[in-house]
Amino acid sequence: MALLYYLLLIPLLIFIITSLFQYLWNITMPDTFSLNPITFWQSFRLLLMALILFNGFKYLSGLLGLLSMLHL
Repeated sequence: MALLYYLLLIPLLIFIITSLFQYLWNITMPDTFSLNPITFWQSFRLLLMALILFNGFKYLSGLLGLLSMLHL
């Protein structure tokens, strides 16, 4: 049951965070810096790069640890 909960919750959280980032980018950056609006997948890649650059692989290793605890 917990596995199903995490399998549904994690993609939903990723979708919500990425959509929020895309929305905030598209209402701020084009007017402020004359940049183009971005798509959902561009915002996902930007968030992934920021996660790797600013946090290293801490969160990714934490996710792998979580998966190993759930015996996946």
